[in-house]
Amino acid sequence: MARRRLLLLLKPFDVFQFGQSGGASPITVPQAFRYLDNRRKVHKDAINFCQDILRKKSNIDWEPILRTNLSQPIRNFDLVVTVGGDGTLLQASHFLDDSIPVLGVNSDPTQVKEVEKFSNEFDATRSTGYLCAATVQSFEQVLDDILAGQKLPSNLSRISLSVNSQPLSSYALNDVLIAHPCPATVSRFSFRIQRDGESCGPLVNCRSSGLRVSTAAGSTAAMLSAGGFAMPVLSEDLQYMVREPISPGAAIRLMHGIIKSDQSMKASWFSKKGVIYIDGSHVFHSIQHGDSIELSSKAPSLKVFLP
Repeated sequence: MARRRLLLLLKPFDVFQFGQSGGASPITVPQAFRYLDNRRKVHKDAINFCQDILRKKSNIDWEPILRTNLSQPIRNFDLVVTVGGDGTLLQASHFLDDSIPVLGVNSDPTQVKEVEKFSNEFDATRSTGYLCAATVQSFEQVLDDILAGQKLPSNLSRISLSVNSQPLSSYALNDVLIAHPCPATVSRFSFRIQRDGESCGPLVNCRSSGLRVSTAAGSTAAMLSAGGFAMPVLSEDLQYMVREPISPGAAIRLMHGIIKSDQSMKASWFSKKGVIYIDGSHVFHSIQHGDSIELSSKAPSLKVFLP
């Protein structure tokens, strides 16, 4: 069997620190201190466990890297394994094209009994791991199945964006939010759905708190929380929603809808400032009055091993 090259992408295990020297912690509940410390320990143990598994595999050459140290496109690997949660896999996706598959390991899954136990004191939710096909307990078996060709990746759609006809380098695996940088400021924009450059829907003028567009994979995240619906994960369509529209009148029916795989959305921005947030707040692109933004699902897909 040919040797495989594997990149192990790690969520830092110090992200759960709650006490900083010289400063008071905002958390005063003793159970919360123990909970956060346990999360850090569970994640650190998961990293060590996965590394121990990889050391036993004679047919794998692997190297670890913290996700905070990623700065260049990932190349020359046969597989990327992320250890963390969906956020770590999302970060990896920004450095991957459609040639290298990714396996997510949920290092710290939510424990239902724990959430119920502390529900009156704090939120004890850990990691959902919607896109993670493995946990620490199943990692070795899932990895062996992948190496043996018994488990194949799925192709997940991503959102491609261009501003003033210039493509942005990052694709969104989850969703895109276009909004004023100040959440209390009204966002003014218009959009229409088009196919092959020709309009196939009315122009929609909006005053609101922004515009969100999600992929099928991202439709169970913020989109669902805002009142959208979950889409089949392998769908190539996109879902959009105008956030908190102001007096939409008869256009209310146009505030939420679908962008088909053969369509795109073209939006014009009419506020002085604006920001395109890609999969959260860490990747963003500033826009200004008069800019034109185009979104579609024509980005290269991402190969992901799904649960």
